Formats: sequence, structure tokens, C-alpha cells
Amino acid sequence: MTTATESSSSLGAVPAVAGISHIGLTVRDIVASEAWYGEVLGLVRAFVEPHRTGDGYAVVMTRPGTGLFVGLDHHPGASRERFSPLQTGLDHVALHVAAREDLDEWISHLDALGIEHGGVHETAEPAPHALVLLRDPDGIPIELFWFGG
Repeated sequence: MTTATESSSSLGAVPAVAGISHIGLTVRDIVASEAWYGEVLGLVRAFVEPHRTGDGYAVVMTRPGTGLFVGLDHHPGASRERFSPLQTGLDHVALHVAAREDLDEWISHLDALGIEHGGVHETAEPAPHALVLLRDPDGIPIELFWFGG
């Protein structure tokens, strides 16, 4: 893994961004996904938004008190195949946790719900970090990620 220290562009200065606003995930069963994201990650429905094109919609969920927004997208013509990180596009979603100890609390929470996970994976290279990997109902990998560097 390399660390970027400055932005470069052949066109000069790149306009500023402040971070990621939200993420939209296409799901197979929007009702089941909304229930899972609510129970497992503590997200609540913020609103429902029709897609600008087509006849789909998104259930936009948030974690109260944070800037986290996740849109669960329903596309009537979408494939109903389980997610694969081997397809071009999304590989995984990583959610930041503030302290390493938070991951232990997440393990207890996930265990109490019977949610499969990979335990805590911790390493010092290339910088101290730890994560817990779980998958949503569609198989989308979600990392609960602590960065200590």
C-alpha cells in the first residue's frame, strides 16, 4: 500500500471535495435489506427517493448523530444475482469506528444477533489498523474499520 502525499493533475489545481456524501447500494430485496441495515448497523430510514430515470427508487437510511447516509436502491430490471467483488464496480464498504475497543463491542453485537463475521483482524503494517468484516444480505462486504496511524 502506498500513501499519497499530494494531489497531481495535468490540468492544474483540482477543485476541493470535503469527503464522501453517501453511498448507494443496489439490493435484491429492499425490505429485507432495510431491516438488516436497521437491526445490524443501527440505520434508520431518512426518506424514500424516486430515481430520476426509470421506475426504481432508493430507501435512504442514516445513522442518527452521524453524517453517514446509505441509499438502498431498488432497480426493477436489476440482476437478482448475489454480489461479487470480482465484477467491475464496488469492492466493499468500510465504516470508520473511532477506537480499537469499538470493534470488540461490534463483535459482541454481531454475535448477539447471530451475524457471521470474520473476527477482528489487526495489523501494524503499513500503519496500525484493525477491522471486522461482515456481509449484508446480498453478500456486499462491510468492514468496520479502525485506523490508528
